Amino acid sequence: MSNSKVAPHRVLVIAGFNRSLINFRGPLIKALCDTGLEVHAAAPELLSDAKIVNSLSEWGVSCHDLPFERARINPSKDLMALAKLIRLIRKVRPDLTLAYTIKPVIYGTLSAWLAGVPRRVALITGLGYAFTGDARGKRMLVQKVVRKLYGVALGKAELVFFQNPDDERLFRKLNLIPQRVPSKVVNGSGVDLIEFKNEPLPKKQISFLLIARLLGDKGVREYVRAAREVRENNSRILFRLAGAVDENPDSIRAEEISAWQDEGVIEYLGQLDDVRPALKDCSVYVLPSYREGTPRTVLEAMANGRPIITTDAPGCRETVVNGDNGFLVAVKSVQALVLAMERFIKEPELIEKMGKRSREIACEKYDVNKVNESMLKAMELIKK
Repeated sequence: MSNSKVAPHRVLVIAGFNRSLINFRGPLIKALCDTGLEVHAAAPELLSDAKIVNSLSEWGVSCHDLPFERARINPSKDLMALAKLIRLIRKVRPDLTLAYTIKPVIYGTLSAWLAGVPRRVALITGLGYAFTGDARGKRMLVQKVVRKLYGVALGKAELVFFQNPDDERLFRKLNLIPQRVPSKVVNGSGVDLIEFKNEPLPKKQISFLLIARLLGDKGVREYVRAAREVRENNSRILFRLAGAVDENPDSIRAEEISAWQDEGVIEYLGQLDDVRPALKDCSVYVLPSYREGTPRTVLEAMANGRPIITTDAPGCRETVVNGDNGFLVAVKSVQALVLAMERFIKEPELIEKMGKRSREIACEKYDVNKVNESMLKAMELIKK
């Protein structure tokens, strides 16, 4: 980093969703605190969630509200939010900002630059609505706007983290990062191997599980269609789905979920504050996503010792060695999903064998302590 001679003592972490500060970045924030830095965190409606604030405060983190709407692009509101964020940054006076998810990366990085923060780091955790799906109509407009904003903001960053090499290559190909700005690929967010320990497989009937934001791009509809087809000849097989209905334009509608439940094709678990009981109770974890950064739930399922079915897509393909700890299937292919599911039904011994390999890969590659150490070294917060 170009300002490596400036040793930071105050860091501001900028998030787009308050719960993610604990659920996804908690170990990283703890690691930042452990270096002796003064750590601040900002997210929309953060101060209204006492549970999150209390947890962060126990670690020594100071909390602040952000004015963003997470999923909508509204130029006038976003400009006002940008001005408020600049004021917040000038009040906190961090030496380094670390922003993740789309709006925090764009507006957080720009605000930090405008406020004179010497070191600005971006973490690209996935590309989402602005890069996936058919680019037509409103979606095409959103893609053009977001990509333009990314290019402007990342030109002000001093380091950009990616969670898979495909995303890094795409940003470089689209010239969204200047050549002078370094980037580094890390193994996702990592997983806490103690919190997500190796769990014995359930002894009852085989069950499949998908946990995700309920978006079309997560492959939720393909999962349900595959479940419907598999259950035609295997009515005792269970298919569970967990996650919250999202405000994203690509969100699955509540009526669809109710219809699937009424049909009996899936068991809907709702939004889970703790995913561990659901993971423990499943035989095989499934994520048919169109694209990810590195899917956190897949890492958690691997740490729990579960085989994986996921897509041969950016971010997803890095988690599975096909035929070793699970199966990779083509994006949007219901038939490929069905065939992979039926392999586990016809050869149930694969569940234990591949689940064991998942745990081994999680330990070797995705240990959260190793991931966070690599990030802290890249940010020159600890010695290499």
